Order: sequence, then C-alpha cells, then structure tokens
Amino acid sequence: MDDIVNLLSSSFYEGLAYGFVAIGVYLTFRVLAFPDLTVDGSFPLGGAVAAILIINDINPWLATLAALVAGLCAGLATSLLNTKLRINALLAGILMMVALYSINLMIMGRSNIGLLRETTVFSQFAQFLGIDDKVTLSIIFMVMLAVIILAILNWFLRTEIGLALRATGENEQMVRGLGGNTDMTTILGVSISNGLVALSGALIAQNQSNADVGMGVGMIVMGLASVIIGEGIFRPRGVTAILLAVVGGTFAYRLFIGIAIRYKWVSAGNLKLVTALLVIVALAIPYIQKRLRHEWVPPAARM
Repeated sequence: MDDIVNLLSSSFYEGLAYGFVAIGVYLTFRVLAFPDLTVDGSFPLGGAVAAILIINDINPWLATLAALVAGLCAGLATSLLNTKLRINALLAGILMMVALYSINLMIMGRSNIGLLRETTVFSQFAQFLGIDDKVTLSIIFMVMLAVIILAILNWFLRTEIGLALRATGENEQMVRGLGGNTDMTTILGVSISNGLVALSGALIAQNQSNADVGMGVGMIVMGLASVIIGEGIFRPRGVTAILLAVVGGTFAYRLFIGIAIRYKWVSAGNLKLVTALLVIVALAIPYIQKRLRHEWVPPAARM
C-alpha cells in the first residue's frame, strides 16, 4: 500500500512539474502548428540558469524568474529565425537546440551543478510552511504554482491576442487576410512555450538538487506523449479543459513510466525508446483507422 501511495504521489508531482513542458509543447505543436525542437535545449537552459545563479548566492525566486526569462529568449530566437529570416520552423528549432547545448555548457562552466546544500525555492517554501516531508511539500508547491499559471494561460488564450494566436495555427492565411500580424503571434507563442519549458527545468533542477546539461534529452518526445495521452483519455473541449487534459496526460504518462520501472517491465535505459514507440503508435492510429475504412490519405508533409 505504501508503494502505491508513494508511486501516486511522485507521479502527481512529476505530472505537475513536467506539465509545464507538455503545455509548452501543446502551444507550439497543436495551437501554432509549429514543430519546435528548441524544447530539448530550453529545458536544461532553465536548470542551468537557475543553478548557476543559486550557487552564486542569488535569491532562488529571482533565479527561477531568470530561468523563465532565459527560456523566453530562447523561444524568441527560434521564432525570429523562422519569421524574419524565413528559416523552416523545424530547422530553426534544431539550430537553436544545438546552439543551446553549447550555451548551457558556457553558463554552467561544467556538465552539471549540484544544489544539495544550496537554498532553493522548495527549501524556502518548506521553512515558510514548516513542512519537512519533501514529497508533500513538492506537491503543495507545484499545485499552487500550476493553478496560478493555468489560470493566467486560460485568461490569456481568451483575450484578443490569444484568439489571434490560436487562429494563426488553424489558418494563417485567413489571419493575414484579416490584417492580423502572424509573425507577432508566432513569436509570442513560441516564446511563451519555451519560457514554460525553462521554468519546468529550473524547478526540476532545484527539486532534484542537480542541473545537468543532458537533462533535456528526449523532452520534446515526452511532451508530445503527454499531449497525445491527455487528448486521448479526456477528449477535452474548450481552452480550460484542454489545459487540464494536458497536465492530466503528463500525470498519466509519468504514472505509466513509474509503474514500468518499479515492476521492471522496462529498464531505465529503454525509457526513451518506449516513449518514442508510444508516440509513434499514437500518431499512426488515425492513419491506420482511415486505411481500414479505405479512405485516401495524403502524403505526410516533408517541410
């Protein structure tokens, strides 16, 4: 029984923490139809910025905010490559992902930074509430933060700018025809996405007391898996339901991974492979269903 409670608790925390990554992926892939691979670089960027500032005695809350801003800048750079230099969105994301690996190494000065004896947002929050249990503390903190961020996003996506952002992914030509600035909405959406991803990286690094330059490997696939699982399980309708479904999908994904590791269904080294296969199956299902109904399916877009 204790194992089940521990598994559910850790999965719930991870679902909230990594949920920001999934929401970021949802904003680019689903809302903007922008295949942004910057995520694999902006996640460790958030951890690197927060870690290096914390070990240099900067307030952890300011360090976390700085990580968010760094992620916004990474997304800004990717979107500018696409909108101003007309570089393909997929290639722009790959270029930034590669560049961020070196940038993260320069920020950290080494491949990883330990935060075991440093003051973090979690340790300060624990002192404020007087809670010693790390799992309970992490869950309370992440629930409060998730409620705030989801409320802000839910409000933003219903504003005029938010509606223009959502319309850009649905029909960019129509938005331009109505006088909308699709470059601006793309820049805004990709920047917000990577800001959320970097925020998640900063929080994960502080909670695990370690920031590593390779902590973002496969993060884009994990985000996609969470989005697909959330949409498949909850069938959301409306902005609020979609945001909650994405976070719920992240929880379901982390729970599945936790069960698989605990009961040794897969080894830790094969998790990325399992995740990739899960996404492939989920993406292939609509095609298989159409083929079974003998419907014509157009070739997949290559650019």
